[in-house]
Amino acid sequence: MKKLLSLVILGGIIAACAQKPDENLVMNQVAESYAKTVLEIGLYDPLYVDAYYGPKEWKTEVEQRKLDEIPSAELLKRMDELNEKVKAIDVSEKEEMLKLRKLYLLKQFVAVKARIEMLSGKKFTFNEESDALYDAVVPDFEDEHFAEIINELEKLVPGKGSLIDRLAKFQKDFVIPKDKVDAVFRAAIEESRKRTKQHITLPENENFELEYVTDKAWAGYNWYKGNNFSLIQVNIDFPILIDRAIDLASHEGYPGHHVYNSLLESNLVKKRGWVEFSVYPLFSPQSLIAEGTANYGINVVFPREERMKFEKEVLFPLAGLDTEKVDLYYQIQELTHELTYARTSAMRNYLDGKWSKEETGKWMEKYALRRAHESTFRFPETYRSYIINYNWGQDLVKEYVEKRGGVESNPDKRWEIFTHLISTPQVPTNLK
Repeated sequence: MKKLLSLVILGGIIAACAQKPDENLVMNQVAESYAKTVLEIGLYDPLYVDAYYGPKEWKTEVEQRKLDEIPSAELLKRMDELNEKVKAIDVSEKEEMLKLRKLYLLKQFVAVKARIEMLSGKKFTFNEESDALYDAVVPDFEDEHFAEIINELEKLVPGKGSLIDRLAKFQKDFVIPKDKVDAVFRAAIEESRKRTKQHITLPENENFELEYVTDKAWAGYNWYKGNNFSLIQVNIDFPILIDRAIDLASHEGYPGHHVYNSLLESNLVKKRGWVEFSVYPLFSPQSLIAEGTANYGINVVFPREERMKFEKEVLFPLAGLDTEKVDLYYQIQELTHELTYARTSAMRNYLDGKWSKEETGKWMEKYALRRAHESTFRFPETYRSYIINYNWGQDLVKEYVEKRGGVESNPDKRWEIFTHLISTPQVPTNLK
């Protein structure tokens, strides 16, 4: 009788297990379909797939399905089905990484659906778009906020005449000569790499190639190729100020995009088999994490005083620039950085159709201290609300890290929290 009872209990356990599939297995199946869907959208949107290093046969399979126009209804239905499958998975008793994975997928699904709708002609306001694509909305800033910053700059920037002209004249003395750009950038990126490796264990084969390009909408770009390798491109169409060397070296390389992608590939794709991370849809919440950590990472790898010391002693001499006014330069650059939200405000009004190009240009001259020309509009017209990922993303990451004790006076804790952010599944909601 006891033997019979044991068999009945065992049979019940087996039946229950058969009815409740493994959560990871279901997520893995969903992840494969999601990755293929992202690749399929990329057939109709050349900017969409920023990186892919999954199975080659998936890409071949998807490419064979290309039609004359995007099959929106089919793709939206597929995303709804994937969304329901993931929502049904109970991870309440599971490890934190599974909880992060579930939330990551659900947020990415929202963005994928929004991008399909945009490609099909649906119009979003700037804020609606940033909320759907990047899981974040930038707050409004009053004109007075920017006016206060400009009043401070009026006191600092030397010379006579309009502030925008004085600022441009002052900054000319800090432009890297074109024949010095490569030497300066390579020194900056090697120092960033050395400093990062003191705090983050990177794959032994990690590497990058540096390339200079023109006729682009952006200043720098990291094209992650998989297997811990990146192509880092720097746009040399416009004059490059000396402080941009460390900005771009750290943002695109160490501990920015190159490190971020390498850690996700190593920790999530290779170790856990989470194939959703083998494809990176540019217009998604992942970009706010990527750009926000890349921008904040500049300050992590180069705290203010250490950065100033390195630039004065190494980069300025390499560029052949005079350091006499360097302290004033840093003060001015830190204040002008606070005007980045002026550009966001201007482009939100422009892209929402509230301001004409001429009105936007005049407002930017007054509050962003930038003369408007065609290249001013090229990036926002191409990437639209993506611009929030740089400043708002950086501020969200900064607040997240520093609330948990990762302040400049505690660098080890700062690196610890920062490394956790760039090596785990994260979405902007987690930062709030």
